[in-house]
Amino acid sequence: MKNIYILLLVLLAACTPNKDPQKIIDKAIAAHGGQLFEGRTVTFDFRDKHYLVQRKPEGYTYIRSFEDDSLGQVKDVLTNSTELERYVNDTLLYISDEWKFKYANSVNSVLYFFQLPYGLNDAAVVKKYLGQKVINQKLYEKVQVTFKQENGGKDFEDVFVYWINAETNTLDFLGYSYLTDGGGVRFRQAVNRRTIKDMVFQDYINFKPADKNAPVESLDQAFIEASLVELSQIENENIEVK
Repeated sequence: MKNIYILLLVLLAACTPNKDPQKIIDKAIAAHGGQLFEGRTVTFDFRDKHYLVQRKPEGYTYIRSFEDDSLGQVKDVLTNSTELERYVNDTLLYISDEWKFKYANSVNSVLYFFQLPYGLNDAAVVKKYLGQKVINQKLYEKVQVTFKQENGGKDFEDVFVYWINAETNTLDFLGYSYLTDGGGVRFRQAVNRRTIKDMVFQDYINFKPADKNAPVESLDQAFIEASLVELSQIENENIEVK
């Protein structure tokens, strides 16, 4: 019976008609309680740094704070994705535009993945339905996300693919290609899923393929074939929602 069920899933994935990717993403955001980011303050720790995200109708603020052996207490405050200020021991520090961008990009990257699938309805996002795939005996909807150059940030050419569980609407896998630092592709598997005040948070296992130029949409098959190499664990700790 188990093999018959898997066969039915494969056949269903092979003949699925085109679907509206917007509806798939909307259901995923709702399943994760992502809309609850609005009006709440969420804090967590990631790799020896403390993060805060606060969203309000007029905009949002990201804060990253950590202890530096040579500088002391460092706090990066990023407002609406672009306006970054760095404080050292509560004193505003002058930094060049180049370093402002580097720090802002680093903070944005961590918070982007932490809040997923929230954020996939931003104005710069372009969604495309890629069909279905069976992974670990579960059926997934594949949605590609690219970005418009306007308001898409410096990395607007990055390409993401999200695998949304067709039954639970949860984001279980994601892959992306990037051009910075020589470029490459990554694949992440969601693990350690937990619910805090009706919001779903999860960690990830981070993989890469042997070929850094592999098409991101093909990484699901590489995962099934166990040909991906594990790189790291993405663990968000001490999550608090206020």
